[in-house]
Amino acid sequence: MIGVTAPGKLYIAGEYAVVEPGHPAIIAAVDQFITVTIEPAKKNGSIQSAQYSELPIRWTRRNGELTLDIRENPFHYILAAIRLTEKYAQENAVALSFYDLKVTSELDSSNGRKYGLGSSGAVTVATVKALNSFYELHLSQMEIFKIAALAHLDVQGNGSCGDIAASCYGGWIAFSTFDHLWVRQQKKQLSLAELLHTDWPYLSIQSLPVPKKMRLLIGWTGSPASTSDLVDQVHESKEEKQKAYAQFLAESKACVTAMIQGFKTQNVACIKQMIHQNRQLLNQLSSITGVIIETPALKKLCDLAETYGGTAKSSGAGGGDCGIVITDQKSGILPLMSAWEKAAITPLPLHVYHYQERTSDESKR
Repeated sequence: MIGVTAPGKLYIAGEYAVVEPGHPAIIAAVDQFITVTIEPAKKNGSIQSAQYSELPIRWTRRNGELTLDIRENPFHYILAAIRLTEKYAQENAVALSFYDLKVTSELDSSNGRKYGLGSSGAVTVATVKALNSFYELHLSQMEIFKIAALAHLDVQGNGSCGDIAASCYGGWIAFSTFDHLWVRQQKKQLSLAELLHTDWPYLSIQSLPVPKKMRLLIGWTGSPASTSDLVDQVHESKEEKQKAYAQFLAESKACVTAMIQGFKTQNVACIKQMIHQNRQLLNQLSSITGVIIETPALKKLCDLAETYGGTAKSSGAGGGDCGIVITDQKSGILPLMSAWEKAAITPLPLHVYHYQERTSDESKR
C-alpha cells in the first residue's frame, strides 16, 4: 500500500489580488493533512472518502436557471487529478492499472464543517503525489504543482492555485500565480509533458525564512465560506469599477512585497504593519465590490487580537472561516485565547508545517 499526505494552508496576505498574474501572496502550510492511500486492484478500482460521502451539492441560479456548483465537492478534484496524472503516465509509456484510492482528512472539524484550510487543494496534491508513487513517475515538486494546478483549474475555473503551492512546498511561501490564459492556450497545443517542462509566465514560488520572534495564531469563526463563490462575486463586481480595482491591485502588490522583505530581514514590526495595511485594503475591496470579506465575527477576532498586542486580518477569501494573528510577544496570547472563546471564536492549535519534519519516504524524494 502507498500512503502520502498533503498539508492544508492558510493565507497570510495578498488575498484576491493573488488571482491576477504577478501579484504576490504569502501563504503558510499547516500541520493538518489530507492522506491518500492507494492499493492495487484487479478488475475495477474504487475511490472512498468518509469525510465527503454525505456532502451536500451546492446549487445556485444563473440567468434564472438552476446551476450545480461542483467546486465544493472534492471527488471532482480527485477525478481531475487522476485523469491528468494518468495522461502523463500514458505519454511516458507507463501502463495504467486498477487501484483502490482512499482519502482521509484532518482539515475539517469533527462534525464535518470546513475550517477553510484548503481541503480541495490538498486532496488534489495528495492524489497526484500518490499516483506519482504508484506509477513510479518520478515527478519533481514543480511538476506535481503544475499537474495539481491544471486539475484544480479544470474543476474550479478561477482562483490562484496558491493553496496548491502551499500543499506542494510546505512552510511559508511567497507565491504569484501564472498567466492562466497562456496556460490554457498552450494546453491545446502541447503534450502534457511538454507543458510541464515549459516555464509558465509570472509563476513564482519562493520559500520564506521565518523571524525567530514571530508567532502565528489562528482563530476560527465557526462559519464556513465558499472561496470560489466569493472570488466569482468579486470578479463580477470589478468589471464595473476597474479604476478602483486597479488601485487595490497596485497597493496590495506593494504591501505584500514589503512584507516579503520583512520576512527576509527578520523584521516582525514591518510584517505586523503590512498585515494591518492588508486588512485595510481588503476592507476597501469589500466597499468597492459589495462582497462581505470581514464578517462581524472576523472583525471581533481581529479587534480582540489588536487589544492584546497582535496584528490580525481575515485569512483567504474571508466571509467566514479563519482569521490570523501575527505577534512577537507571548504575554498576551493566553488572555487573547480566553477572550476569543468568550466571543465564540475557536483558537485552532495549528503550526506551520515544513516537509523535512516528516521522515516518510515521500519527504525524502
